[in-house]
Amino acid sequence: MDEDDLTATDPAVGLAAVAALHRLAERLENVHVDHAREAGWSWAEIAAVLGVSKQAAHQKHQRREE
Repeated sequence: MDEDDLTATDPAVGLAAVAALHRLAERLENVHVDHAREAGWSWAEIAAVLGVSKQAAHQKHQRREE
């Protein structure tokens, strides 16, 4: 992504950039939640850093632990 992607007036370009950022953010969140759990963090600690409820963090990420 370059500067033109950030200022593009074509909605397809802008929306594609937004979608790519969402995918990257999801991957980063998954990796770092996994690292936090491996380091012994509780769901409450993870949720506090992510700015979500403990239940939301657990529901979203607990399936990967099983």
